[in-house]
Amino acid sequence: MPVAPVRVLLVDDFAPWRHYVRSMLRGHVEVQLIGEEADGLEAVQKASDLKPDLILLDIALPKLDGIAAAKQTRQTVPDTKIVFLTMNRDPDVVHAALDPGAKGYLLKAEAGRELWLAIKAVLQGKQFVSSGLIDCATSSRSFEVVSN
Repeated sequence: MPVAPVRVLLVDDFAPWRHYVRSMLRGHVEVQLIGEEADGLEAVQKASDLKPDLILLDIALPKLDGIAAAKQTRQTVPDTKIVFLTMNRDPDVVHAALDPGAKGYLLKAEAGRELWLAIKAVLQGKQFVSSGLIDCATSSRSFEVVSN
């Protein structure tokens, strides 16, 4: 019996980036892109309506930043897994992003190599942080970190 694909909501305000991620996801039959949004408020509403399995979420979003959107989404759709996909490398932001229940933090610069690894790790119940952020992984947290 075939397994249903992972239903993904993609949230980023830069349309060319969404196109790039969409093209990466297209190569995996295990994933179904069910929606795209360009701002945090719309992302929260769309997540509530669609109840995706996974949200790929930028931090720098108009109307409502990604961390606030993640907090609101966790309240309305608690089973949805969240992976931040961002350029922000600030350790304080990484920890703030993971605190509201997000399961992954992936740097956009690493997405070509690590997006699928992040998705698989998060779907297996692990927490994923980009290899470029290995210094942010403290001993008090358990991260799935990709080594180059």
